[in-house]
Amino acid sequence: MRKFVSTLLILLFVAGTAFAKKEKKAEVQSDTEKSEIVKTGYNFGPLPAVAFDADKGFQLGALLNIYDFGDGSTYPNTRQQWYMEASFFTKGSQQYILSYDNRFLIPGVRWSSALTIFNDKAMDFYGFNGYMSYFDHEKVAAGKDKKNEQMYIYTPKYRINRLAILFKSDFVGNIWQKKLFWEAGYHFSYFKQGAINREKINKNKADYKMFPDTEKTLFEQYREWGLISDQEANGGINSTVRLGLLFDTRDKEGAPSRGIWAEAHIIAAPKWLGTTNPYYRYSATFRHYIPVIKNDVLTIAYRLNYEGTIGKNAPYYVCPYLTTVGPLYDRDGMGGYRTVRGIMRNRVQGLDVASYNAEIRWRFVNFTLWKQNIAFGLSAFSDGTYVTRGRDMSFKGAEQYRAEYDEYMSKGQPKDLPHITVGAGLRFIMNQNFIVAFEYGKPVGKYSKQDGKGAFYINTGYLF
Repeated sequence: MRKFVSTLLILLFVAGTAFAKKEKKAEVQSDTEKSEIVKTGYNFGPLPAVAFDADKGFQLGALLNIYDFGDGSTYPNTRQQWYMEASFFTKGSQQYILSYDNRFLIPGVRWSSALTIFNDKAMDFYGFNGYMSYFDHEKVAAGKDKKNEQMYIYTPKYRINRLAILFKSDFVGNIWQKKLFWEAGYHFSYFKQGAINREKINKNKADYKMFPDTEKTLFEQYREWGLISDQEANGGINSTVRLGLLFDTRDKEGAPSRGIWAEAHIIAAPKWLGTTNPYYRYSATFRHYIPVIKNDVLTIAYRLNYEGTIGKNAPYYVCPYLTTVGPLYDRDGMGGYRTVRGIMRNRVQGLDVASYNAEIRWRFVNFTLWKQNIAFGLSAFSDGTYVTRGRDMSFKGAEQYRAEYDEYMSKGQPKDLPHITVGAGLRFIMNQNFIVAFEYGKPVGKYSKQDGKGAFYINTGYLF
């Protein structure tokens, strides 16, 4: 792993510098000798997409970042930027991303657009309402023991097949002193979900390790128990409008060290707009960056988020998402690198979910190399999430399935409790925008085994 990480860092640095705007000669300087270089023009970053996510496996593919700094007056923020990626994961997932962000095409308005396609042959599904849904970690561990010929691979119990296609076009405009902004956008998504393909799941496995046809997946049981209705079981189309307000006083976007970034918006997905299962939701997020030692050396940062539902129901396939307006695109969770690091992806789902992320960021070295601004940073963090209002989990199926439903519910908790993780990370930072992260998070607390054993991630950017 040490050799892999070293090789990855070299690849990232070489790719990022080789296609940047050419300079006359290479040099190395500390930030005490010279202030940070102001980047201008176009900077290109073609890279092999080599990463690791405990939820998806090793990632193989390619990505391209294009940053336009113009005359440098907006640095470290860009005038416009493109991001393109095509990736495959060893656990069966595929993802394709195309995004564009522009600050000058429409006078006074920032325009962001993105198309993302995620094809998961074994998407995580652990049920609703957090700890109310029991995760049998003992059987999962026994199935992964290669010497245990008495127990088949149990992980597929908690998997579904999912195709998610998401498109968005967002607009953000100034209201007051370039600190208070309005937000408006159109978001379209298509979800196709269902039970796993057992033939693919069992491919190349020893006979005694194959997930048997006689064992139902949790998704199939939820269908039999009536916890997932026929109308929403296989997914559908979401055609939504998002409106909101944004307050932003950050010193920079890629790696902020001071300021507030807060936003709140509503999501309307009515039937007349083409939505298969209509719903209305809202989201509120508060992020705060506190400089402890100036010049980005030591920063305390935290994020508070609340994802809520207006009314009594929303389709299960939209509940896991952390919704956004602006240059970012929606992330699924709660659980995983982009939401709550260290717990299993999509472990926590409900109609209303609260979450927090808090971390200390220490940038322990800064220098310039070959006219690039380079830094390395360490961080320590704690993340958490909690279902404040759950989906209805009362039995609605045929009586022949009631006994297994009662047994399942008896193993879970009467209501959800906080899911807490702790962890640490290392980051490689170039030109304040191109950031590679190595992080590990682990669940803690009385029921921590219900959230997994912890997770290691190699990814890009800061969480927030």
